[in-house]
Amino acid sequence: MDRIAQPFERTRPVEIARESRTAAPRRPAVDRRPTLIGSVQRALRLLEAVGGFRCGATAKQLARAAELPLGTAYHLLRTLAHEGYLRRSEGRFFPGEALDGIARSCDHDLRTRMQSLRDELGAAVYFALYRDGEVHVVDVVEDPDRPAVEPWADFRATAHAHAIGQCLLGQLPEEARRDHLARHPPAGLTPSTLTGESAVLRRLAVLRPTMPVLERQEYVLGTVCAAVPITIGPVVATMALSLPVEQADRLASAARQLRRGVGAMSPSFIP
Repeated sequence: MDRIAQPFERTRPVEIARESRTAAPRRPAVDRRPTLIGSVQRALRLLEAVGGFRCGATAKQLARAAELPLGTAYHLLRTLAHEGYLRRSEGRFFPGEALDGIARSCDHDLRTRMQSLRDELGAAVYFALYRDGEVHVVDVVEDPDRPAVEPWADFRATAHAHAIGQCLLGQLPEEARRDHLARHPPAGLTPSTLTGESAVLRRLAVLRPTMPVLERQEYVLGTVCAAVPITIGPVVATMALSLPVEQADRLASAARQLRRGVGAMSPSFIP
């Protein structure tokens, strides 16, 4: 066995050397990961932050909401305003015409459906998503007789207090709920606000997947709200309504009507 193995061992280095001379040169590995532009990501975070303030927001408020240094946020905000994606008035930033045009082209059908619900329910109607770890109010439909809630505190940081946020968090796994509340600790906004992470988690744990979430003056005094969960694939969304506290007696019936209206919609309305 040793005599047979020796010739094989002696010829192996020669064969390897011959193969190395004839083999094609190896090409360097190609990095197929997507190229991400940090400044674009930061600008998009600011645009999303603007959506959390229906009455506009200062550069400082938006920098805090987007978790950016104030100097960086200010330069990006100036650029976005120059390009028409934002509009500045009296020191506050609002969505600009360019951003409005993009939104109009994407959500015309959704807005039409929301307007129908507003008229049927006699209430302001909201559509929101939970995306990238935050609450995003996509659209609000109101009129002078049915005004929407004034977001005096950022909707993203106060999800524990309003029906929209509670409904969205209620659709998440417990780990994702804990992560959100760790980043946005539940603070008291009104005497009715439930505070404390453990208490909020217990409330979210008993929410039923298909039932409306009712909220009475937890986000702002004088307003009651209801939200209906919408889960289509990986999308976590909600349709909600608000009423003045004087009409609190019809909140439950309006919530049931909203649930029926949302259930009759096609899944295609999700942006």
